[in-house]
Amino acid sequence: MSHYFAKCSTYMYQHRYMDFLLAHYNELNLPYSFPTTLSYISSPLLMAGGAMLCFDDEDEVAGAFGYIHGTGEHDYEDQHVIQLQVAFIVHEHRRSRIFIDGLRLLVQHLDEYADEVPVQEIRFWALNEEANHRLFSKIAQQVTSTIREEGELNAYVMRMAQLRSYLASFERDSRMKEQHGKVESS
Repeated sequence: MSHYFAKCSTYMYQHRYMDFLLAHYNELNLPYSFPTTLSYISSPLLMAGGAMLCFDDEDEVAGAFGYIHGTGEHDYEDQHVIQLQVAFIVHEHRRSRIFIDGLRLLVQHLDEYADEVPVQEIRFWALNEEANHRLFSKIAQQVTSTIREEGELNAYVMRMAQLRSYLASFERDSRMKEQHGKVESS
C-alpha cells in the first residue's frame, strides 16, 4: 500500500486538513471541549509551525499531523521545541508505515530549517492510557502527568537525537529484510 505526504501550504490543503480532522473529531479522542480541540488542531495553520496530510494510493486522506514552534509556558519563544498538536491516522492505515514515514518527513522538514530554528525536542500530550504509554514510550520519555477536568494527560518529550536513532533502526531493519530476501531468492 503506497502513500505520499503533502504540506498544507495552500488554502486547498489547509481546507482538506481541517475538513479531515473535523470529520474524525470523535476518533481524535482528545479530552478537551470542542473549542479547545479546534484551537489545537488549527494552530499549526495559524501559528509558526506546519501541517501535513498523508494520502493513500487512491488519493484519499489517510492521516494528518500538525505542530507549532514553542510552548505556551514560555510564550512560544522557546523555538527549539516543537509541540505536536495533532497526529491522526485513520484506522485502516494504522498498521502501515505512515506513522514512521511521517516522523521521518518531520525530521527532514525540521532539518531543512535548522539554520533558522534548530529544533532540539518534540513534545506532545496523550491520554493516560496503557496502550498510549506502550506506544509512546518507544519513542519518547514521559515527563509529567496532569489531571484535568477532562481526564489525566501525560506529557512526553522526544529529543531529536533519540528520534533519529529510532528512525535509523527501521532503516536497518528494512535493509536487513531486503538483503535476506535477496539471499533467499538466489
